[in-house]
Amino acid sequence: MSFTDEALDMRDELVRLRHSLHTTPELGLHLPRTQEKVLAALEGLPLEVKTGTSLSSVTAVLRGGRPGPAVLLRGDMDALPVAEKNDLPYVSQVPDRMHACGHDLHTTMLAGAARLLSARREELAGDVIFMFQPGEEGYEGAKHMIGEGVLDAAGERPVAAYGMHVVSSILPPGMFMSRPGPIMAAADTFLVTVKGRGGHGSTPHLSLDPIAAACEMVTALQTMVTRGFNAFDPVVVTVGSFHGGTADNVIPDEARFEATVRTFSKDNRVKVKRRLVEVVQGIAAAHGLEADASFGMGYPVTVNNDSEADFVGRTADELFGPGRYFVSPQPIMGSEDFSYVLEEVPGAFVFLGACPPDRDPATAPYNHSPEAAFDDSVLPDGAALYASLALARLS
Repeated sequence: MSFTDEALDMRDELVRLRHSLHTTPELGLHLPRTQEKVLAALEGLPLEVKTGTSLSSVTAVLRGGRPGPAVLLRGDMDALPVAEKNDLPYVSQVPDRMHACGHDLHTTMLAGAARLLSARREELAGDVIFMFQPGEEGYEGAKHMIGEGVLDAAGERPVAAYGMHVVSSILPPGMFMSRPGPIMAAADTFLVTVKGRGGHGSTPHLSLDPIAAACEMVTALQTMVTRGFNAFDPVVVTVGSFHGGTADNVIPDEARFEATVRTFSKDNRVKVKRRLVEVVQGIAAAHGLEADASFGMGYPVTVNNDSEADFVGRTADELFGPGRYFVSPQPIMGSEDFSYVLEEVPGAFVFLGACPPDRDPATAPYNHSPEAAFDDSVLPDGAALYASLALARLS
């Protein structure tokens, strides 16, 4: 039997695990109930299992029947602070918590791959590291696991690492997508506090208005991007939070705004940090104000190794036949902490369409939406691809 047939035989088991995880979502680095369910799913398999010390991670190593290198497969486990709005029999039972990004599917598919590969242990010419990771949603869980030794769990660094992510829209269900080179952006945070002098709204000339200056900064940042950066090496600056004042006739002492900053190259990441600060402080000075500006470094660019990305495509074609995998012409502006793994190990990150059949991928709610939904039918496909990548890479 092929991995696809074997995974289909496990479908009911995979669906039960996914639904169980979906009903009890947990946030951040500490996911005790999720960890417990993962450990139960791995019970009885010939794995060397270790749990994290500073986070609720699970690292499992499958020793192959023949000597060889190691490969790493990763699935993230954490949820989001989102109140679910879907009408499902397995809807989240935790208020204001939801697996709105599909990590419950990633965890399930990786557990399925562990079962598939364990059944073929003797065929493996090397070892497989299964990385069940908490804290992807802004907590640098991958970085924490690297610090606790996940990359050395098999005794030597893996020669390749693979991650997978489902999407609730964009792609048809069962379609895989990746690309060589950058596939997801670096995501940083820009925080600005504009300090002025408050006063009465009827006499603005007697005050130093921080709101007017802050508004000018927001629009100037967009011009800075379009006029200061090459359009073929994209930069995105989006102000998502703006606060200032308490009443219509009161000029406040200060105004604050926050922006997310997305880049795809190290040079632009350094340059945009400098230019953002220069622009806001220059505008503040022109208004006779002061501006405190800080730049918080987030996840780095997720960069696929060229040959590993090609290998993912060939493996998907061999496993599912032509037409189920395509190379994306451009990267995605979202970010991923699997980037930390790919900074250390050559590998690839691949997307899997999981849009339910009653929705149109072009208009369906995207990941992180309270209405995001993911189709269970892709679970066997994801588990089969995980397992095939490991087995083929160790052949």
